Amino acid sequence: MSELNRRDPRLAWILRNRLHPRHDELNAELNGQPTRGPTGLLRKNPRPQWQYGPSGLRRLDRLNMGGAAGVTQLSSKKRNEQPVLPLHQVVEPQAYIAVWLQTSGGRLTSHCKDVLGQAQQLAVAREQTTAVLGVLCGELKESVEGAGIDRLLQVRGPEYDGYQPEAWSQLCTRVENNLKPLYWLLPDSGESAELGRRLGVALGERPATGVWKLEADTLLARNGAGKRDIRRPWSRVMLLLEECALPCGEYRYEAGPLEPEQKLDLSAPISSRLEDLGQVAVDPAEIPLAEAEFILSAGNGVHDWPQFHQAATLLGASEGASRVAVDDGFMPRNRQVGATGTWVSARVYIAVGISGAVQHLQGIGKCEKVVAINKDADCDMVKRASLTTIGDSSKILAELMKLVEAKSAQEVSNAA
Repeated sequence: MSELNRRDPRLAWILRNRLHPRHDELNAELNGQPTRGPTGLLRKNPRPQWQYGPSGLRRLDRLNMGGAAGVTQLSSKKRNEQPVLPLHQVVEPQAYIAVWLQTSGGRLTSHCKDVLGQAQQLAVAREQTTAVLGVLCGELKESVEGAGIDRLLQVRGPEYDGYQPEAWSQLCTRVENNLKPLYWLLPDSGESAELGRRLGVALGERPATGVWKLEADTLLARNGAGKRDIRRPWSRVMLLLEECALPCGEYRYEAGPLEPEQKLDLSAPISSRLEDLGQVAVDPAEIPLAEAEFILSAGNGVHDWPQFHQAATLLGASEGASRVAVDDGFMPRNRQVGATGTWVSARVYIAVGISGAVQHLQGIGKCEKVVAINKDADCDMVKRASLTTIGDSSKILAELMKLVEAKSAQEVSNAA
């Protein structure tokens, strides 16, 4: 046989492609071993080879020996740990900036987080000790310590549940009469937009709507179907557009209750001429993907399509798909998620058997929670996901449906 060194072009391509699932595996095999080129000469990578030590600090192996130099890789658990942010506290605030908290399914919306970021900028810029007060009707299903709320006024009761703009306006009026906030900031979307206009009428203030930028003494507001900008003075009631400011991310915030001497008297009756008859049931299959809040999406790893459709119906989720599943004819084109399909902003996105191409990851960039079900623990979708289950998708979906059916049966028995 010839003594010439033979080179596998596919393995060489994998070693150059950091996104390939076998990239780390092949690098680990070559770790500490000299690499020879086609001519037999020893090759050395001139680029710095960063490694992680036991304490989590990044180290540079100048000998390019990887693990042979005694440097251990940082475990995946250590890499996924979030740093503990410093706590931002406002002791004995002298003034307040009130923000109406817009929620969806018991969680703050991304629009509301942008408004809270703007409120914190206004509070920090003041010489007087100022706290951001979040006003909320209903429940919260997640922690808000990173949202930017210094004080939280959370009110519950049947008179505030559902669509009750008159009751919300009366609650804000009571906050105004007791605390005299410097400004009222509300998201200019959905029910918050209507509440902001009602609040402006109740307080005798001319609200500023469509605000996207606050300057030293004036603000910029969008008008003319978003084609014109209007410069006007600040108002005590301002309705802000999305991306008006960056959301808070440098501190943890108390989100503590109001002091005893500042608590509001909520015993007075709330009068409302509206009656909320509840939500209208909608078939998830008829909801456009761009508006869906819960999406179950399938990719090349799904082989039992009747089971997938059954799971989506049982979970009450809108169906989505990757481009591979659409090109293979398993899903219609209007259900394709990604840069070449539909950009989605769901609260929960479950990716079943989707490896995570760049175009698909771009399409789910605004999703709040991503759950990945995949066999490959090193795929890009797993790196993007907040929760991952590794295994066969058919078995995992079957167990998930059993849990949902058991919970539904328990709720029926409890109601009976």
